[in-house]
Order: sequence, then C-alpha cells, then structure tokens
Amino acid sequence: MDPAGPPVYFRLDSDGGLMLIAAHQPHFLPWLGYFDRIRKADRFVLLDHVQFERQNYQNRSRILMGGRTEWLTVPVVQRSRDERIIDKLVHNEADGRLPWGRKATMTLEHAYGRAPFFRRYFPALRDLLESSWTYLVDLDLALTDWCLEQLEIRTPLLRSSRLPVVGRKSELVLNLCKTVGGRAYMGGLGGSRTYLDERAFAESGIRVVWQEFSHPVYPQHGVNGNGPVNGLSVVDLLFNCGPDSAAVVRGEGVHGACRPLA
Repeated sequence: MDPAGPPVYFRLDSDGGLMLIAAHQPHFLPWLGYFDRIRKADRFVLLDHVQFERQNYQNRSRILMGGRTEWLTVPVVQRSRDERIIDKLVHNEADGRLPWGRKATMTLEHAYGRAPFFRRYFPALRDLLESSWTYLVDLDLALTDWCLEQLEIRTPLLRSSRLPVVGRKSELVLNLCKTVGGRAYMGGLGGSRTYLDERAFAESGIRVVWQEFSHPVYPQHGVNGNGPVNGLSVVDLLFNCGPDSAAVVRGEGVHGACRPLA
C-alpha cells in the first residue's frame, strides 16, 4: 500500500491547522482557478526561477471579445529556450507603431468597454499595463498584487528566486515546503499530479492535498447567448461583477448576482 494513502482533497477546514503551501509560475492576468488556489493557501510561492514556457500563460491570458475568446499577449524577447522566467524581457518595441501596453489597453477597451464595471477598474489597469516594464515577472507580479487586492485575498506571496532551494519538479516543491515551514502542500489542477512524488512528501512528514475548484458562473457581457465561457482572465470577472467579484471567487456568487453600481 502507498504510505501516502489515498488522494486527499482540500477543504478550507480540513488541514488540521497545518501551514498549507501552494506554488505556481507567475502568470499574466491569470484565470480564476489560479486565484482560488492562492486564496486557499497559507503561503503561495511564485516559481519565478524556473524555465519560461513558450505558448503558455506566463505572458498571455484569454479574454472574451465579440463572443469569442482571444489571447491578450505580452510580447517578450526570444533568447535561449532555457531562459528563466525571472530573466525574460518584455519586448517593448514589438509593434513599431504602438507601445505594447497601449495596444493591450485598447484591446481591453474594445472587448469590455460596455461591461458594467469597466470604468471602475480600467484606469488602474491601464496605468499598470502602460507603465514601462523591463522584466515580464515584475509586470506579472504587479498585476497579480492588484488583482488580489480587488478580490480581497491576503495570502502572502513568496518568490522562489529569493529562497535557498534546489531541485526540479517534485523535489523542488518538497524543498520549498521544507524551507518555508509548510506541513501540507496543495497541488493544482494541472500537471502536478503526473510528477508529484507523494511518497517522498509523506516520508518528510508533509501532507499532500489537491485543489478542488468548480468554475463559478457569473453574468458575462458579450457571450451572445452561447452560455458561460470558463477559463478567462480574471479581468472578465472584474469588469462584469465589480465589487461582487470577491464573493464569486469565494464561491458565494451565483448567476445574476452581480449588479452594476447605481
């Protein structure tokens, strides 16, 4: 029998007071499942020292435009395929006519300009996107911090590049937990199930739990009667649900519950 036992699925009151750690690469304006995992953890480690993945979410996110999903992308300088996230540069001159940040805000304005809470959040988001960024990780973290504030999530964030950890994949995550004092680790919805060595965690006295996440349904401007679209950037929720967004992420929001301010 596996000494780690059967899979354990995380509930907010099920970790017995153990410090729960979660970790993931920094993402650009992530989807709701990303913030759900941050919310449920006691400490969230941003894996900014690992390899940058092309065609992934570290420099792009999905938005809804005209009833269809589109990519909102930060252009980056392509150098070595082994380049770390922390070293990835923003390609500020990718479009000779417009700075990329201005192009991004124009895209958001076109996609969500008529959403009920667009004007509430757009000015701050525009200021962040149109600022001068050298490194992608700094942009991603600034946007994540801003989103966490809007969603009323106060989980402390740590950067792996500032921690004395070594290893890859499962070994790296285990060493992170040991370094920050975690006694439980929450795996995500993606590939960690395929590489996480639960036996090694159990032998180190660290419990492995798994994120449970059911994507919330909320009013979405511009879905054209095709039903809800899941997996979009958090900005889709903010522009549509405004101050109710925090409740939606906590699982308290229901379809039709988000109303524009009078």
